[in-house]
Order: sequence, then C-alpha cells, then structure tokens
Amino acid sequence: MPELPEVQALVDFLGSRIVGLAVTGVELGSISVLKTYDPPPSALVGAPVDGVARHGKFLDLDVDGTHLVFHLARAGWLRWSDALPATVIRPGKSPIALRVRLSDGSGFDLTEAGTKKSLAAYLVRDVALVPGIARLGPDPLAADFTEEAFAALLAGRRTQIKGLLRDQEFLAGVGNAYSDEVLHVAKLSPFALAGSLAPEVVSRLYAALHSTLTEAVATASGKPAAELKDAKRAGMRVHGRTGMPCPTCGDVVREVSFADSSLQYCATCQTGGKPLADRRMSRLLK
Repeated sequence: MPELPEVQALVDFLGSRIVGLAVTGVELGSISVLKTYDPPPSALVGAPVDGVARHGKFLDLDVDGTHLVFHLARAGWLRWSDALPATVIRPGKSPIALRVRLSDGSGFDLTEAGTKKSLAAYLVRDVALVPGIARLGPDPLAADFTEEAFAALLAGRRTQIKGLLRDQEFLAGVGNAYSDEVLHVAKLSPFALAGSLAPEVVSRLYAALHSTLTEAVATASGKPAAELKDAKRAGMRVHGRTGMPCPTCGDVVREVSFADSSLQYCATCQTGGKPLADRRMSRLLK
C-alpha cells in the first residue's frame, strides 16, 4: 500500500508534469471506483489542472476548482504514460479502473491488482466532502506537528502503539510498513500501550517518526511512478524482511501475523530480546 512518502512522491511527480495542462478526457474502466455522482467526470473536460496536493494517503488534483481525489488503497497504483493510446477503455473490459487524458497527449491510469477492489475516486468541489479526508488526523510532517502536540495525542490512550500509528484518524499517512520502520528506529515494542510511554520514550518515538518519514520522502523524491514500489521495498529495515538479519544488531527479524496483515520487528532492538506471541503461528505448530 502506498503510504505518505510514496504518495508525496506521486504528488511531486504529477505536479511537475500536469499543472497547466487541460484535461481532455476521463474514462472509467470500473464504475464502482467512482464514489460520487455530482459533478460528473465530464465536468473536468476542457478545464486546466491548477495543482496537485496530498491529504494523508489521498491524492488531490485541483482541476479549475473541481477536485479529482483518489486513494490507492492496498493494491492500487498510478501508471503514467507520456503518450496514452487512443483506444478508449470500456467498463468491465480492462484492468484499468480510471484513466485521465491530458492536452499534450500524456496521462495516467489508476490500476488495482487482486480481486478485492477498494481503490476509490471522488469528484468534489470541496475536498472536505470526501469522508476519509474529513476524518484525517494531523499530518506528521506538518510544520505545526510538534513533539508537544504528539505527546498530547498519545496521552491517556490505552491502545497498542502499532495500531495507533496506523489509525488515519489519529495520524494521517502512516500505514503498516512505515509504522514497523518507525517503531524499529524508536526501539519500541509494537504492543506497547501509547498512554503508558514515558516522556523520554515519547520524545524518541517522535524523533523516529519524523526522521523515518523525512528520509523516505527524500529517497522517493524525483523517482518516476514506476520505480517507487521497488525503492520503498529496498529502503525497509524490518518491514517485509522476516527471517533476514536486523540491520542494527544482526538478530533475525521476526513476524507477528494477523487475519489480513502482519508486522515485523527485531526482538533484540525492540522487546528486550523477548519474541512476541504470534497466535496464528502457535496454532499451526500445535
């Protein structure tokens, strides 16, 4: 799933290519991908792209005051083309969910792998009308997101820190991968309770959050959309690296599996050497 660094890189990539161009066509390969009906896609045709922005994991194209907003979800991606084919996509006949054509012949497709479709697009005149954006928590890279603000958000929370970092209503833009990375840098167990963290641990976690995301944004910056997934995987310390050595201490990276996801961590760095319980694996071993 694209998270804050990759989404920001896509915003920068699109911003450098499409601002000032006009939209010449919007085609739906999947009727269900568009979650709004007013204004219709035809409202974008002929209008200039004024800007590209990010709201958490949402991308926002401002097309002369009408916003095309989309969320790539777990398996969605943006595929750019300097010269789109002339063939018009038809609903249900293509793996492409949505195509946007631009006045210089370029454009992009939104695609989604797998059978569970959750990629979503919205056409709105006010981005606050998109439900997911209206509920977003603060952006961790915003100038006003201080350590004091972070500590205030954590206070009193009887929630495991891993789940809380992934909660978009708590913090916008961090998902499964970067929450693993942040907790590894902070040397903190994913199961630690947020409201029980000592002030020095909160300070360490805030620094890890900021540095991890800032470095990931810098790494992704300037890369074409097609290269971002590989760049993300290559930069991971523990996420997706089960069984491999921890880059900090050399211990094996371990995993805890859940129904539809998993987390990775280093026991030596994060849990005092104690492996975390993995109920799924325990059942398999019985």
